Amino acid sequence: MDMGLFSESVGVICTDTGQPQEVRWKGTRYTVTNEPVRWYERRQWWLEENRAPLGTGAGLVDHEIWRVQLLPTAADAETNHSITLDLVRHVGSGRWRLLRIHDAAPARAEEPEEAA
Repeated sequence: MDMGLFSESVGVICTDTGQPQEVRWKGTRYTVTNEPVRWYERRQWWLEENRAPLGTGAGLVDHEIWRVQLLPTAADAETNHSITLDLVRHVGSGRWRLLRIHDAAPARAEEPEEAA
């Protein structure tokens, strides 16, 4: 289930090869549980930038996006449900943003009504 688009800052710790390994979001630390998937998407840079500096190329035109499946770390676990997020890394600054949430925490089952 896709929950929509976001643009919220997140903290990411990467492996030596640059893959997300741990994510801090809304005060909770999450561990990446499966191999993350990376791809690139075109961005509308002209809406965000006044001009394209000479030689900026790929970082200006494309977003580096990572899809990660996460579980809260043991210390931060209020639940053991995994979530799947798409994260964007800004090439110039190295900052990370949350782009999409795919799996929301499952809704709590409603209590059965008492028979009268």
